[in-house]
Parts: sequence; C-alpha cells; structure tokens
Amino acid sequence: MHFCTNNIYYFLKFYILDDKILIRKIIAGDDAKLATIIRNSLEEFNAAKPGTVYFDETTDSLHELFKTEKSAYFVAEINGEVVAGGGIFPTKGLPGATCELVKMYVSKAARGKGLGKILLDRCIRAAQQNGFKRMYIETMPELNRAIAMYQKNGFNFIPSSLGNSGHSGCDLFMIKNL
Repeated sequence: MHFCTNNIYYFLKFYILDDKILIRKIIAGDDAKLATIIRNSLEEFNAAKPGTVYFDETTDSLHELFKTEKSAYFVAEINGEVVAGGGIFPTKGLPGATCELVKMYVSKAARGKGLGKILLDRCIRAAQQNGFKRMYIETMPELNRAIAMYQKNGFNFIPSSLGNSGHSGCDLFMIKNL
C-alpha cells in the first residue's frame, strides 16, 4: 500500500494489498463524492438524524467551507477514487487555540486500511501548523469504531459541548492536547 502526503510517497505492504493511496487537499470536484460518503456512513450506522452533518447544507459544498482561514480538509484516494475525508475547522465559540476535527468519514469499502489514522495524523499536523494547541470532536455513540480510534490516539471525553458547531444531534464530546 502506498500513500502520499505533501507529494511524498510512503510505501506500506499489507498482505496482498498493493494500492496507491493519495492524501491531498479538497477540490471542488470532490464535493458530491464526499457528501455521499458522509451520508452513506451515517445511514449505515443509524446516525442520520437531525442536528448532524447529514442535514448540514455545507456537506454539499465542503470545498467552499474549507476556504475559511486556519481550516483544512484532506481527501484520501485509493487508486484515484475518493474514499475518505477529514478536516479541521476553527469553529466559532471554541476556547482559544482550539480547533474542531470535522467531517471525518471513510467509505465502507475503504475501512480497515488505516485511512482514518492517516487522515487524523494529517489533521493534527495541520492544526499544529496553524497554531492550535487542542483539538475538539463532537460525535455520537453510533460511531463507536471512530470513537475507539480517537481514544487510542489520545482524545478524552469531556462532559459538554464547546463552541457553536450547530450540530445538536451529537451528544459525545472529546478533546486532545496537541
């Protein structure tokens, strides 16, 4: 398995897999595919409920949202096909030097290849490069596989939400010092 960040290729072998993975910044042509991945994932985990990214109008135009200063969104491709994405955003109302990890989803077909971890690492680096000291997440119990990954990577639960994400359907909140 190969993956690329900042045009540097890394090579990994996983049993019989030999796929080319590219991690890059979002472009306008990614919007429809990413919106489908996000909504399909939420449907799959019975988490397509009001107050979530499922109904957020920005889900259909992510490339526009991530033109915001100090934000970044990364797309993962396997063999040229968009299969995942995740980003950071300076959500209004967050404590100083805190960004939010947002819209991190991996298509069903691409799960289990380590893409979530690769995207998370890239988001953490982008947050640090933008001067953030903490990363915040809003999530739901239905997304237990993602929650386990977040915990494994140093995120801890906090009792209530921070900032004003507009996603009232999320009821679990986590934070990590960078």
